[in-house]
Amino acid sequence: MEKIVQITSGRGPAECSWVVAQVLKTFIEEAKENNIKTTMLHRETGIENGTVETATILLESDTLDTFMNSWIGTIQWIGQSQFRKFHKRKNWFIGIFEIEKSAATEISEKDIHYQAMRSSGAGGQHVNKVSSAVRATHLPTGISVVSMDSRSQHQNKKLATERLLQKFKEEAVKQFKAEFQAQWMNQLQIQRGNPVRIFQGSDFKKQKQEKKYKQERQKLKREDYFDRE
Repeated sequence: MEKIVQITSGRGPAECSWVVAQVLKTFIEEAKENNIKTTMLHRETGIENGTVETATILLESDTLDTFMNSWIGTIQWIGQSQFRKFHKRKNWFIGIFEIEKSAATEISEKDIHYQAMRSSGAGGQHVNKVSSAVRATHLPTGISVVSMDSRSQHQNKKLATERLLQKFKEEAVKQFKAEFQAQWMNQLQIQRGNPVRIFQGSDFKKQKQEKKYKQERQKLKREDYFDRE
């Protein structure tokens, strides 16, 4: 299973970009602990040192739903600004969103068309008489490469296939980035209510939830008391 997520400061100030950088580290560390492979597809650094405006990450694992559900949404950090010492604001928000992955990531052998052609350049009479070069074309996308490195057509076909696969991956990454740009509006959709995770302090510790549970237990006790009355 593969999924793509975007961690964004929502065009917020430098403090939010600092939070993105901290969340990115925590996110990747937690993914590794859960045996999830991560690949950075795009990262845009912020104005201040150690900050990140936006990061787009590819996740690969047999099971991703539980991990994703624990992260997707608004992230809140409670703390003093790292860049404005006397700033009164203490609550900063960023967002984590899933980006739909529409691009194919694998090539089927049946979709590749091979064409023999004559090599060009230095090489003597052999170049002019033998069609040893090979053009490989991925028919669905039109991506094409040529190999004329070897005098062997078989070897050139192998090299052309390898180059086509590499170029296809590069084009896929470009498409991911284009999709990221198309999803830029995500940065305007950060909801500041009901954050999925809350961190606090300069050491970026995850806020414990005992207080919430205690309040819930007290509420249940009060309801039970009035029911008995």
